Amino acid sequence: MAVLNAAAPTGVAPNRRRRPRRERWTPYLLIAPAVVLVAVFLVYPIGSVVYYSLYDYNVTKPWSNGFVGLGNYVTMVEDSLFWQSLVFTAQWVFVEVGLQLVFGLALALVINETFVGRALGRALVFAPWAVSGVLTTTIWLLIYNPTTGFGRYLADAGIGTYGTSPLAEAGSAFWALVVAELWRGIPFFALLILADLQSISGDLYESAEVDGAGRFRRFWSITLPHLRNAIIISTLLRAVWEFNNVDLLYTLTGGGPGNATMTLPLYVARLAIDAKEFGYGSALTMAAFVILALFSVTYLWLVRMGKDQKA
Repeated sequence: MAVLNAAAPTGVAPNRRRRPRRERWTPYLLIAPAVVLVAVFLVYPIGSVVYYSLYDYNVTKPWSNGFVGLGNYVTMVEDSLFWQSLVFTAQWVFVEVGLQLVFGLALALVINETFVGRALGRALVFAPWAVSGVLTTTIWLLIYNPTTGFGRYLADAGIGTYGTSPLAEAGSAFWALVVAELWRGIPFFALLILADLQSISGDLYESAEVDGAGRFRRFWSITLPHLRNAIIISTLLRAVWEFNNVDLLYTLTGGGPGNATMTLPLYVARLAIDAKEFGYGSALTMAAFVILALFSVTYLWLVRMGKDQKA
């Protein structure tokens, strides 16, 4: 019996040693489907773009296709339209995100108050965000149409001339695009900021009011610090989206007049769709990818550094 009792633990020990090994592999098996999806839908497309950026690849001229190495990147550096589109893209993102943030914050503060018809007001505010991009561009094409748009009614009132459109001139086209994109982008900021506003305790405002803090002081000391994270995330997301904005610009102006409203992603779209220059378009896409990655990392680093300094 003593021998049997002594042998029993030796038979159980291997099972105890194998069990932790299975437990170590379990988390990897659980995340394996997500890793596969990321590899398929992220790594492979990026790898394909890098591959084609090293080739002269035009489906309409297969006889001229071939490996060019960094030739497309050299062409990009020497391309004046690339630099022009890059400068306009920076201007577009800065103006759009800045104005959308200001108006979105103001609108969120308004619809956060209690008033008659607040539910209807919120529905009207968020409605443009629910409209698809194609329908949005169609609406603004009709608004800016020289025959059926508001320009005709302004001409009837003696302002301007008949048959003109704000999209036809370089100076007015930019602000016409800005207004159209504001209509679609402001609800995004209003929605995110409103959700954060409703999580602020009313006791903080009551205590500040008792201490004699005015409306502006309460906004600056309570509301704005509480909205910091929501503003940071929404601004970053919207900056990336506005950088990649193609549908509205492509439909309303196509980058014109005279490439005055050409953004970098729109330039890539025109090369790929119109000129079928997939090799050079891939090089431009890689440039846009690197620019966005550097911007995101720098933006988050500056935000974190600001937090550390305040702490």
